[in-house]
Amino acid sequence: MSDTDSFIDEVTEEVRRDRLFVMLKRYGWIGGLAVVLIVGGAAFNEYNKSKELAASQKLGDEMIAALSSEDESARAAELSAISAETPGGAAVLAMLQAGALADADKLDEAVARLQTVSLNAELPLVYRHIASFKALGLQQDSLSSADRRLQFEALAQPGAPLALLATEQMALLDIEDGDVNAAIDRLKTIVEDAGVTADLKERATQVIVALGGKLDEAVTSEG
Repeated sequence: MSDTDSFIDEVTEEVRRDRLFVMLKRYGWIGGLAVVLIVGGAAFNEYNKSKELAASQKLGDEMIAALSSEDESARAAELSAISAETPGGAAVLAMLQAGALADADKLDEAVARLQTVSLNAELPLVYRHIASFKALGLQQDSLSSADRRLQFEALAQPGAPLALLATEQMALLDIEDGDVNAAIDRLKTIVEDAGVTADLKERATQVIVALGGKLDEAVTSEG
């Protein structure tokens, strides 16, 4: 029985080898294709990375060259002639273009550039909020206090990237509207916030004192 079993096992193994050989001949190209796709995909990714890096460097060089111009109008024109290939690069470029246009007293154009960034839902929130904040800063004389307050309130929501800076602007609007107590209360929330920067804390503290407000001793000692 053992010889018979051994013979059967050998025959079975030969059949398995034959089947495997046939399968390799028939379907082996799939494995080869998989290898080609993996290697090709890695090479394509590396190519894309190097292409994006080169584009970023080119954009940076062009922006630096344009910003080196001392004439405001020329600087604005040179920046406007630049194009960016990525959404992030385009957002940064638009904000630089807006700054140059504002320096050249073209406020409407500057605000329009910033608003294109602020309304672009494909961009990270921080880009959009920075653009909105800058646009509001350029519209101090063209927007009413109520309109500016409404937009700063949207930027001052808890957890928003520029929440504290927007809160500071709302405090200044309170002062503009003659509501000193509201301004002091708002500035105190800035001073007491754990995430406040040293410069903003000092600025808010100085305004509170100038308005006749008082700070808690613990907050004063921390500053």
